[in-house]
Amino acid sequence: MSSSVGAPDLASRRSTREGHRVDPAHARSWQLVNALHTDRFDAAQLGHADAVILDIEDAVDDSQKDAARGLVLDWFGAGGSAWVRINDVTTPFWEDDVAALAGNPGLLGVILAKAEAPDQVVATFDRLGAKAPVVPLVESAVGIETAVAVAQARGAFRLAFGGGDYRKDTGAENTPLAMAYPRSRLVVASRIGGLTGPVDQPTVSTQHAAVREHCADAVSLGMTGKLCLDREQPALINEEMSPSAADVAWAFDFLAAFEAEGGVIKDGSYKPRIARANVIMERAAIYRIAPPSAE
Repeated sequence: MSSSVGAPDLASRRSTREGHRVDPAHARSWQLVNALHTDRFDAAQLGHADAVILDIEDAVDDSQKDAARGLVLDWFGAGGSAWVRINDVTTPFWEDDVAALAGNPGLLGVILAKAEAPDQVVATFDRLGAKAPVVPLVESAVGIETAVAVAQARGAFRLAFGGGDYRKDTGAENTPLAMAYPRSRLVVASRIGGLTGPVDQPTVSTQHAAVREHCADAVSLGMTGKLCLDREQPALINEEMSPSAADVAWAFDFLAAFEAEGGVIKDGSYKPRIARANVIMERAAIYRIAPPSAE
């Protein structure tokens, strides 16, 4: 069991944090935590990440899969709750993962590694009791090309991008240009599937400037979340993937002026601007960013 937060009021702190957590449909920061590092579980759950993922896939050697899964179950049994990145359906570990996690009240959902086909999503969803949401992690050329079907699969909740494995599979570099195509494919697939914008790959660098730059690249393409590997990045990701104060001020002022003028469309630029302003205000409400008049 995790011991990083050992105060007697842990249950109360957990309850308070969960009560203020952003709905996972709109979660910006998704923090991956190695499932063998139980000392980090509580701190992650109580931290700034919108969503916490306990990783029993790539972060864990095959010889330790059972132990890692057991540690996650122990923590859930002690009152913890999180998402879990499970092994892909082609491995011998997938069946054990879904069998062990099905119906567990601590499970918020699963990240399905190396998703490449809709039937993989459906099988995972059904084996988990058709209750736990599934985030397909698309990490290959095949996955990128089948992303529309994956996004439309029953049980698919949001798409996520596994950039490291995608680059290994395709030989692409980690540059904005090289990553534009797979990111855009996931954005378009999410739109067609009726899902919230996809979750971007993690930034390995710990430099804030690099994280900000990568967030800006992802947001510019329509992505709305980002994986991360440590507890230092979530607050920064949340800031960068939320509407800025300037954006909210513009949207608020534009909609107020439009209403004051009788809500009359004056030229072809109005509808796109109205749509953008409404999206900004909706996201501002989700992330509790107050418009200027409320300050």
